[in-house]
Amino acid sequence: MSSRAIRKAGWRQPSVVPGFGLTFGFTLAWLTLIVLIPLATIFLKSAGMGWHDFVAVGFSDRAIAAYRLSFGTAAAAGLVNAVFGLIVAWVLVRYTFPGKRVVSALVDLPFALPTAVAGIALTALYAPNGWVGQYLEPLGIKVAFTALGITVALVFIGLPFVVRSVEPVLADLGKDVEEAAATLGASRRQTFFRVILPAIFPALLTGFALAFARGVGEYGSVIFISGNMPGKTEIAPLLIVTQLEQYSYDGATAIATVMMIVSFVILFGLNIWQAVHRRRLGA
Repeated sequence: MSSRAIRKAGWRQPSVVPGFGLTFGFTLAWLTLIVLIPLATIFLKSAGMGWHDFVAVGFSDRAIAAYRLSFGTAAAAGLVNAVFGLIVAWVLVRYTFPGKRVVSALVDLPFALPTAVAGIALTALYAPNGWVGQYLEPLGIKVAFTALGITVALVFIGLPFVVRSVEPVLADLGKDVEEAAATLGASRRQTFFRVILPAIFPALLTGFALAFARGVGEYGSVIFISGNMPGKTEIAPLLIVTQLEQYSYDGATAIATVMMIVSFVILFGLNIWQAVHRRRLGA
């Protein structure tokens, strides 16, 4: 076999679906139409501002504070969901109990619930006079109108991404892997950290990335519980909407461009990390 044929065999795997060229071309055309063209329009719109105006709006103190809050709370919520989403997925896969289907349906409820309704409900719960907030306030714990409240809202809307990403991988893993590790003398902790976690880590990382990406761009469930104080609890999507309400379309696209670039770099890095881990796991 020639080197050219070997290279082709490496990236063109046999498939039951014929017509690689046709399907690949359709994929590129569809992604270009749905994703690349709208994104390119935003870049072109912001490029017309000029570098000085772009930096003045996209990297102002107010914008940087909004970036820090949006990306920071999204990452924190993603980490929380990675831990508790794994636990929820583990319970749904490994155990049988009455009401299991109801619990599984509740996991998907944030997908169907309008985000504005979720924000109003969370604000009613965690406001200083709310059902939960009135007991936290005497303890010095303030949730509503703080970064903590934003994180709570992002945890609420991001949980299903982690659960549904990890659940099928856990189901395929099976209990026989745990039994084999126990037979070889591994403790429960060793079995989890050396056998189970490496196997589900790519799926867990995917769930984190999806929850993080959703949290960065979330608007409806956050604006009610955040308080929207510029420089303190103002998220980047709200700042974009504020620019649009002031008819500053260039300013809105400048902030959106910065968010897209940072998000792409982070998600691309997560994908590289995931691919490296899968390659090591396969080796």
